[in-house]
Amino acid sequence: MNETPHDIQSESGRVLDTVVIGGGQAGLAIAYHLAQQHRDLVILDAHERVGDAWRLRWDSLRLFTPAKFDGLSGLPFPGDRLGFPTKDEQADYLEAYAAHFGLPVRTGVHVDRVHRVGDRFLVEAGARHWEAENVVLATGGYQVPRVPDFAGRIAASVLQLHSSDYRNPMQLRPGAVLVVGMGNSGAEIALDVSGSHATTIAGTPTGELPVHHGRAAARFVLPVMRFAGLHVLTLGTPIGRRVLPKLAGRGAPLIRTKRADLDAAGVARAGRVLDVREGRPVTADGGVLDVANVIWCTGYRDDQAWVDLPAFDDDGTMRQRRGVVDAVPGLFVIGREFMYAMVSGTLPGVTRDAAYLARQMMRARRATPSPTDAATAASARAS
Repeated sequence: MNETPHDIQSESGRVLDTVVIGGGQAGLAIAYHLAQQHRDLVILDAHERVGDAWRLRWDSLRLFTPAKFDGLSGLPFPGDRLGFPTKDEQADYLEAYAAHFGLPVRTGVHVDRVHRVGDRFLVEAGARHWEAENVVLATGGYQVPRVPDFAGRIAASVLQLHSSDYRNPMQLRPGAVLVVGMGNSGAEIALDVSGSHATTIAGTPTGELPVHHGRAAARFVLPVMRFAGLHVLTLGTPIGRRVLPKLAGRGAPLIRTKRADLDAAGVARAGRVLDVREGRPVTADGGVLDVANVIWCTGYRDDQAWVDLPAFDDDGTMRQRRGVVDAVPGLFVIGREFMYAMVSGTLPGVTRDAAYLARQMMRARRATPSPTDAATAASARAS
C-alpha cells in the first residue's frame, strides 16, 4: 500500500510525532515522558474511559502491590502508602493522571491496522487514520481471552464466563461453580464465589508467596521482591538471562489467596480439565463435574495481527530490545510481560521502562531529526 486510501479520513489533519496505542498504565507512563519532550502526540485507547482496563474487572479485585508502588512518574498514588488499592481506585488514579498532565487521550478508538506508508506510519481505526513519525505499542502482551476449544461442547444449560467477563456472584446461575485455572485470578475468584455457591477449582498452582500478604509484607517483603524484579531478574544480568525464559512459561505464584484460604472457605479441588463428556467438564483423572457455572481463568493470548509491519519472528514473537524494535525504526513497545525484567508488565516495571524508552526515543530523535521536529523548531523560533 503506497498511499492513504481516499475513504479514510485524517483525524489529526497533520503528521504527528508519535501515536501511542493503548491508554492504560503503559501508554500513560510513556506519554508522560514524551509530553515532557514536547512531542506532538496522541494516545488511542479502545475503552470508553481512561482506566477501564482496571474498572471493568471483577468487583472485589485489589492490587497486589501497595499504593507506594502503584503511582506513575510525576504523581504519587494518593492515600495510605501501605494499603492495597481497589481496582476502581487504580482506574480513577489513571484517569486523574491523564487529566492532571493534560495527556491527549482519545477513547473509544479501536485500532484496526498499523503499517508504513513511505517513511511514516499510518494508524487506521475504521474510517479514521493518524499519520506519525513514531508509534508506541502499549496494549500489553495479551489481549484476547483464551478458552479451550472443548468449551464449545459444554451443555448450553451451563453458564460459561471468562474471568474478563466475571464481575460478582450475582451473575451466576443457581448451582455449583467450577473455576478453571489455579493462578491468582482463579484463586481470588473461587474465594469470591464460595460464599454463595458450592465451588470447585481445577488446576495446579505453581507455588505461593511464603508469607502472609498484607501491610507487613508491604513494608518488608514486597520492596525486596520489587527490587529483585526490577534490578536482578532482568535481561541485563546473567541470572536474569538464565531465569527469565523459564519464568515466562510458568504461571505466577499465588500472592494473596493461598491454598489454605481456599480450603478454609470450603473450595473443593480437582485436577486439570481436559475434555467434555455428555456436556460436562472432565478432569485428567476421568472425573465428570456436574456444575451449573464454569468460570475460565485460563488467561489470554496475544493478538498482533493488526500490526502490519516486519517486526516479528516466524513464530510471531516481536523482535524488540528493551522496547526498541530495531527492524522497524520508529516503532517501540512497552508494557509486555518479561519484555526486559520480570516485572515489565506491572506498574513498577512500566514506570521504569517508560523512562528508559523515552530516553532511547530522544536519542533517536537527535540522531535523525524528523520533518515534524524541524517544523516544531521553526515554530519555536518564530514565536
